[in-house]
Amino acid sequence: MLDTPLKWFRNIGFLEGWSYLLLLGLAMPLKYLADIPQFVTVIGAAHGALFVLYLSIALYVTVKYKWPLTRFIGATIAAMLPFGPFIYDARILKQYQIEVKESV
Repeated sequence: MLDTPLKWFRNIGFLEGWSYLLLLGLAMPLKYLADIPQFVTVIGAAHGALFVLYLSIALYVTVKYKWPLTRFIGATIAAMLPFGPFIYDARILKQYQIEVKESV
C-alpha cells in the first residue's frame, strides 16, 4: 500500500488536509463560539505534526524524483490553504502519470 515515497506523500497530504479542515471547521468554532478550547489543543497539535511531516515528505519526494523546486513550493503553499492538499494531490498525480507515460 505505502510502498513508494509518492504514495506516502499523497496519504500524508490527505491526513494533513483533513486535519486542517477539522481545525478550521470544528475546533476553531467550538473554541470561539462555545468556549471549548480543548479541541484546538488536540487537533492543532495533530495538524502541526502532520504539517511538518507533509513538508518533510514533500522535500524528500522533490529530491528523490528530481522535481523542480516549484513543485515543493506549490506543496508548501497548498498546505496553507483549505482544500489545498487535495487540489495539489490531483494536480501532482496528473503530472506524475504524464511523466511516467512519457518515460516509457
